[in-house]
Amino acid sequence: MKIDVITLDNAQAGSIDLDEAVFGVEVRTDILHRVVRWQLAKRQSGNHKTKIVSEVSGTTKKPFKQKGTGNARQGSLRSAQFRGGGVIFGPVVRSHAHDLPKKVRAMGLRNALSAKVASGKLVVLDDTVASGKTKDLVSQVKALGWGTALVIDGVKVNEHFAQAARNIIGLDVLPSQGANVYDILRRDTLVLTKAAVANLEERLK
Repeated sequence: MKIDVITLDNAQAGSIDLDEAVFGVEVRTDILHRVVRWQLAKRQSGNHKTKIVSEVSGTTKKPFKQKGTGNARQGSLRSAQFRGGGVIFGPVVRSHAHDLPKKVRAMGLRNALSAKVASGKLVVLDDTVASGKTKDLVSQVKALGWGTALVIDGVKVNEHFAQAARNIIGLDVLPSQGANVYDILRRDTLVLTKAAVANLEERLK
């Protein structure tokens, strides 16, 4: 499929052929859901922790004698039923990550790219040559009509473009190797450079 290529100044710079096998697949929301869940689970810190009975600070003395008081028998004031006691089956430090096959991850990325094409939210840039000034890039982005956008460059991100973009709210910049489903879906517009298109097609064919 053909798509127009533009510059940062919103001028036409020819067109490019997008591979149907990467940018034209049928969008499956179930695959997108699985990949996003896998990404978010992997980034969870998992450092939540509660103290069990053996970790709570307190006396080890039996509260009262076993029989004759009329109360239920108790062995420790650090038990869960007492205020300040331990927590039973509470969260412990662990990893929330789970496995996802490489084929499913690649399928998810193809689906995310195709979803942007289908919704008309994919923009192809000639390159990301910029002055390095945030003020200039803000005016260019405003003229292009990008609300929130993810810009994916080639193997390396243009240093001046990254410098200008880092203080703009809602504008993210990634190298092509960092392209991922969650970041593509969370931004309204997906912007690819011609180098990024070539790298993604080579990676996902």
